[in-house]
Amino acid sequence: MIPKRLPVKITCVIIALLSLFTFAAINPFTKSPGKSGWNQYGGGPDQSKYFEASQINKENVNQLKVAWVYPTVDSSFNFFSPIVVDTIMYVMAKNSSLVAVNAETGKEIWIHANLQGLTRRGINYWESKDGKDRRLLFTLNNTLQAIDASTGKSIMTFGTNGYVDMRKGLGRDVTSIRRMQSMMPGVVFEDLIILGSAPGEGFFSAPGYIRAYNVITGKLAWTFHTIPRPGEYGYNTWPKNAYKYVGGVNVWSEMSVDEKRGMVFLPLGSPTYDFYGADRLGSNLFGNCLVALNARTGKRIWHFQTVHHDLWDYDLASAPQLITVNREGKQVDAVAVATKHGFMFVFDRLTGKPIFPIAEKPFPVSKMPGEKSWPTQPVPTVVPQFTRHEVTKEMLNPYFSDEEKEKWLKRIAAAKSGLFVPPSDKYETIMLPGALGGVNFGNTASAPAKGMMYILTQEYPSVYKLERVKTARELMSKDEIQRAKSVITTSCRACHGENLTGRGISPNIVNSGQRMSLEEFKTLLAVGRGQMPGFPHIDDQRLVALHRYLGGSPARPGFGPRRNTTAKMPEGPVVASGGAPVKPDEKQKPPMSDYPAGVPHPVNRYTTDYGTAWPNLLGPPWAWVIAYDLNNGTIKWKQPLGEDSVASSKGDKTTGAVNGSQRKGIIVTSTGILFCTGKGGKLYAYDSDNGQLLWESTLSHESNAQPMMYELNGKQYLVINATNNFTKDSYDHSKDPGALPRGYVVYALPDRK
Repeated sequence: MIPKRLPVKITCVIIALLSLFTFAAINPFTKSPGKSGWNQYGGGPDQSKYFEASQINKENVNQLKVAWVYPTVDSSFNFFSPIVVDTIMYVMAKNSSLVAVNAETGKEIWIHANLQGLTRRGINYWESKDGKDRRLLFTLNNTLQAIDASTGKSIMTFGTNGYVDMRKGLGRDVTSIRRMQSMMPGVVFEDLIILGSAPGEGFFSAPGYIRAYNVITGKLAWTFHTIPRPGEYGYNTWPKNAYKYVGGVNVWSEMSVDEKRGMVFLPLGSPTYDFYGADRLGSNLFGNCLVALNARTGKRIWHFQTVHHDLWDYDLASAPQLITVNREGKQVDAVAVATKHGFMFVFDRLTGKPIFPIAEKPFPVSKMPGEKSWPTQPVPTVVPQFTRHEVTKEMLNPYFSDEEKEKWLKRIAAAKSGLFVPPSDKYETIMLPGALGGVNFGNTASAPAKGMMYILTQEYPSVYKLERVKTARELMSKDEIQRAKSVITTSCRACHGENLTGRGISPNIVNSGQRMSLEEFKTLLAVGRGQMPGFPHIDDQRLVALHRYLGGSPARPGFGPRRNTTAKMPEGPVVASGGAPVKPDEKQKPPMSDYPAGVPHPVNRYTTDYGTAWPNLLGPPWAWVIAYDLNNGTIKWKQPLGEDSVASSKGDKTTGAVNGSQRKGIIVTSTGILFCTGKGGKLYAYDSDNGQLLWESTLSHESNAQPMMYELNGKQYLVINATNNFTKDSYDHSKDPGALPRGYVVYALPDRK
């Protein structure tokens, strides 16, 4: 019997329904009528950390409970801030795997495993206007890559075979660059991803150019040269050709975008080297500048330099906040930036004109050889500073032993301290704040329409003393020098000249050890190259000595990237592993270690460590959450941040914590609540209007990431990454009864019965 055919219209309807069900089965995104996501690091491209929702308010916030936990199932340091899009949360867990989970239940959807080297603090999300193309964008081991947000698989049409080599275009030999990618995810604007970098802070590190890439193709859209090249604005604020050897001037924290105007605001860091600038005389634009760019083209609109010729590592390290202030009866769109060195700068967002006065004040002059510190620095004169700037003996930690106190009394008496006191090789300088601030990344938020800005800050000094950088030859023993000279006399001078500076076709080899690893050097001398014969008779001891004499470092075994080559698959719905395969360099050159030929430079270089070994040098309070009313340029309220085990054991709950704001974050809600994390596993909810503590909780593990918030099906959720170990000056709450596992802890109000 032949069955009757269905009418064509019915057949088409069935096919359409089957197609719809099939798409729903393979597409994890579910459009919820009541949803509000958090799809970038700071909630959105403006980095305000401001969340619009009504369920959690001042009256019920103290009823928050843990709704669910997604365990990371590893013991890795985890600074990752999740994002939520529609019904999916994206987290890093299971030994550097990117995991998509249901935002309502925590159930795993897919796992892209083994992404060692993934952007440490978060990822970016982008979707096409029709919602059919959804991408997660991130940096991985100095490459930019994209993953399909629905399937978790690498998008191999992005860039070249799935990736963009971000070492390209920096004016350095690509294979010599070891560090480039930032810890931060950058920011998405329209069809562009705008990225900063973290190229390192030593002499000759790579420059921190800002670049924008097309999110679909990976093609470079524009570059902003933060160290100007010839003919560009600011080039004359540096020595000639400084862009060839100076590095840094990078955004390693958060960039903020004004979507309406198409502007991106860059908080730029210091030039390298941070503490000695005799090879970069001048004011050094755009170092330490807040720069406004056209986000579509990368063209500069305006800039303001917060530190001229920085010698103190006073990067701009926090997100500029885009706020609207009421000034003399007028609404003014402004941008405010809080600094490592304790100041709040506020500008007209369109023009860069200061909203409140800023004065150029004179400061001490450097007496280091070849150095010329800038004679004045900009200081806000109305908006109050949020840290002190000089360390005195009266400020010492009262919990120090008598012996420790006596030692520091002597050091303080012999040192110099004060705002913008230049580093020296003759005495210590004790700087407050030091290299860690002050305000740092993740430490700013705002209620944009109210002109309110909130910061987390700390008083953490650094102790500096410059020392001349010794050459490898100076660090050698007499016996080692004699071994090297014997080889030079018998095997090198005949071709390369008496001083090894070259003769005829034989090159200058004075610093040739800097350009290759010890193993490469041994191979070269054993087998030769071109016109150079091999010298297999030279013993290993003399080879090592010669390599050091010519500037090499035997402690550096090679220049390849250090990566975890083991690819263990975690349990769960693994769909891919390792990201897009990256073609390794055929041969890597060593990092740049000397000035280009013909470039004038100082005879000696000087360095210091970051001087951060004494976070508890001063007495409490150590850290705060502070509310600024930038309509009138005042501090509205201030509360201590974090918990110190020593002070707390003595009954003092007002001290805050030593190093209490570093890696901590904030959320501001439309219902007038300020959520923030503090050292010691503390989670607080304050009344954002007056600073009254409304609720607090203690996490089972330390949180070192930006918290986030989302709303789904009428329910509002607060997410905290609580995955890190407590330091010795905090209680270890992971040992408390009922402690939760390491993971992403999700809070919500209990369901009504």
